[in-house]
Amino acid sequence: MSPRQFYGTPPPGVQADALGGKLIVIEGADGSGRSTQIALVNEWLERNGHATVQVGLRRSTLVSAELEKAKQGNTLGRITMSLFYATDFADQLDNIILPALRAGFVVLADRYIYTLMARAIVRGCDRRWLESLYGIAVVPDVVFYLKTTPQQLVERNFQKKDCLDYWESGMDIGLSADMFESFMKYQKMIEREFSRMQKQYGFIVIDGNRPIRAIAADLQKHIEAVL
Repeated sequence: MSPRQFYGTPPPGVQADALGGKLIVIEGADGSGRSTQIALVNEWLERNGHATVQVGLRRSTLVSAELEKAKQGNTLGRITMSLFYATDFADQLDNIILPALRAGFVVLADRYIYTLMARAIVRGCDRRWLESLYGIAVVPDVVFYLKTTPQQLVERNFQKKDCLDYWESGMDIGLSADMFESFMKYQKMIEREFSRMQKQYGFIVIDGNRPIRAIAADLQKHIEAVL
């Protein structure tokens, strides 16, 4: 087994050849069906005898509550927000992801550094700075991107919450005074950035506009090959 790769310099003291588990990432916007698919993959893996653990955005016990509170004021700057999310990620990497990989678990990530980078880039953060910031990240075994049209995302968000999220609509970057119009523009910007990242990081793009079970079957087929 070849040693684990990192996007930059690994955290101090980490032995790459001791990380024997698997890291599976599912990316996608809010409303893409990402969390539903994570739950189905997790159930399927456990049914087949694999020990699993899940991670995602704003799940760190260190800063998640403070980050949520900071976002409520709708005044969080792009650099501060990037550093908040990077701290949230680093805490989960140190305390959940790396220990689980050492123990041979399958780690399921409900989004990873790519969403954080895409959001920051469309807000004007420097790409090289972000790549350096997230250089501690372990390279996943496979990354899926659930590509869903902005129209579908709007419908699903309204079905789930009856409203659009301020940050997921890009209202903080002045795309439009109308939240719906801003949401459509912002999601297209994020999609373009993911298309660029797909070439750099080798995502497997999954059509997220299809029925849940069809998407789940695709994911299982690809994950089976990784396992």
